[in-house]
Amino acid sequence: MTKFDVLTVGNAIVDIIARCDDQFLIDNDITKAAMNLIDAARAELLYSRMGPALEASGGSAGNTAAGVASLGGRAAYFGKVAEDQLGEIFAHDIRAQGVHYQTKPNGTFPPTARSMIFVTDDGERSMNTYLGACVELGPEDVEPEIVAQAKVTYFEGYLWDPPRAKEAIRECARIAHENGREVSMTLSDSFCVDRYRAEFLDLMRSGTVDIVFANRQEVLALYETDDFEEALDKIAKDCKIAAVTMSENGAVMLKGKERWYVDAIRIKEVVDTTGAGDLFASGFLYGYTHGRTLEDCGKLGCLAAGIVIQQIGPRPMKSLSEAARDAQLI
Repeated sequence: MTKFDVLTVGNAIVDIIARCDDQFLIDNDITKAAMNLIDAARAELLYSRMGPALEASGGSAGNTAAGVASLGGRAAYFGKVAEDQLGEIFAHDIRAQGVHYQTKPNGTFPPTARSMIFVTDDGERSMNTYLGACVELGPEDVEPEIVAQAKVTYFEGYLWDPPRAKEAIRECARIAHENGREVSMTLSDSFCVDRYRAEFLDLMRSGTVDIVFANRQEVLALYETDDFEEALDKIAKDCKIAAVTMSENGAVMLKGKERWYVDAIRIKEVVDTTGAGDLFASGFLYGYTHGRTLEDCGKLGCLAAGIVIQQIGPRPMKSLSEAARDAQLI
């Protein structure tokens, strides 16, 4: 018996979300629709220039854990915060979602990570992230009994930015595979792929990672090609299972030479794309750990992603399990 369906490992971040226009991004030298790493001084500067903002606990893998829990799955999370107000907010929020979270806080410095997210009228989010306490996540934060009892351990590619987190992930993968479990990752961001392409490919080809999540831009960046079909063929060869999202065109699941395409759900309005990929992963992994077909996993992923982009903030405000039942997916 397993205690958890999915363990996620990631940067524990509180999102500070505000709307802006494209000119604001230009004036403040912000790369649109990407995750930009910033230092403490730039974090303070951007915060001072933000309009009215909403604070919401985020972090890619934390969002995925929250999504799994909202679907009725058993989720756990590893991620480092500081002993400060934002750290308390993060811990409260993820536990309130029903996620097991016991990572020891880091002390008061560096402070808990925060990401200033600017959402433009088209729903695109441009993230400006100060990692803060995230960089302190290391092998000592791995809880071996949790990894051993999780069907899938999932981590975000963003963890390759803080150096000691790599050691933690490799330790998680070792424990998971020794206990007959599987390991999954998301490529996170095309700029992240550019920074760590060789290492990501090695994780896949070495069997350290079994299941890979990516969007269209990320998989093209991974293989340095403009040919989407070529990129799909290559990722199918490099890992056991791949799930590639294509925005309004849905997603494709790949295993060996087999492919399953699923449509995006119909939505009324794109409000904020923050968390779309994270919630796709939560839907997919919930289905996967409950024995569903890869096609159904993709449908659950598209449902969860479609729901979260119709709200502000990266964690579902409505019950995903109810939505999935209404859609006759669970």
